[in-house]
Amino acid sequence: MAEKTMIEALNLTLHQEMEADDAVLVLGEDVGVDGGIFRLTEGLIETFGESRVIDTPLAESGIVGMSIGLAVYGLKPVAEMQFSGFSYLAFHQLESHAARMRWRSQGRHTVPMVVRMPYGAGVRALEHHSESREVYFAHTPGLKMVIPSGPRNARALLLAAIRDPDPVIFFEPKALYRSHREEVPDEAETLPLGEARIVREGGDITLIAYGAMLKRTLEAAERLAEDGAEAEVIDLLTLSPLDDATITSSVFKTGRAVVVHEAPRSFGPGGEIVARLVENVFYHLEAPIRRVTGFDIHVPYFAREQAYLPDVERIFEAARETLDARA
Repeated sequence: MAEKTMIEALNLTLHQEMEADDAVLVLGEDVGVDGGIFRLTEGLIETFGESRVIDTPLAESGIVGMSIGLAVYGLKPVAEMQFSGFSYLAFHQLESHAARMRWRSQGRHTVPMVVRMPYGAGVRALEHHSESREVYFAHTPGLKMVIPSGPRNARALLLAAIRDPDPVIFFEPKALYRSHREEVPDEAETLPLGEARIVREGGDITLIAYGAMLKRTLEAAERLAEDGAEAEVIDLLTLSPLDDATITSSVFKTGRAVVVHEAPRSFGPGGEIVARLVENVFYHLEAPIRRVTGFDIHVPYFAREQAYLPDVERIFEAARETLDARA
């Protein structure tokens, strides 16, 4: 198996699935001739031509609206928002049409489309380039919300998303695009949407994370191990549908939990996860559940960006306090 970055793994997925299925096409701003702003779609237009790799105008609502029409017609569009912060202009199309079409048509029409969005902070970008607003989409019935954490699972999840009959919002943590390499098999593989994965086993505390925060959470878990505490780490992978069973089973075992995400704290995904744990395993909790999150502000510019993001120290301290606490 060759080692690939997340960019390379996602590019491979698009190449292979477009080769295998003529219904798959890619569209978005600069995805063709320029190969995408991050060069993620590089080489696609040379291989598949302008009819399947479409450079669109700067019109996010038009990109998503066109994708909905193509999907209802029977194609499988993979649309790109250059940054997740640009997707707000397309939210009407996503909420009012893509998310509702199966329900509105009583199952006669599905919308097999994927909307790829680079998201998150940590790359010294500008306004509308660094936010983490996954809760907007996870909160919307009819949309699936996927966030990979590394090259291999990014590839497997994107393939599953393309093959899914319903609209999938696919958030790509751009801080991880080229940060590390991982072995990725040449043959296609998928991961089921809606299933979390236990990436580190332990019995003392459960740490729940996703996207770019998983790596920092795993580093905090290693520090805890040096202190004599074994943390179980869960990579959510999909926020909607959320894998209650894996989360509940782990916290039932450990009795303690910390939830980590870079999205703002108030009304964020962590609040929903905590609520479900309270509903399901309240009487098995040994300590209050803690959240380590971004702050309720816009992501700061360059010099203070890392101070906004949860870091290993904050995650470690929250876990340490949880281990020392009693319910």
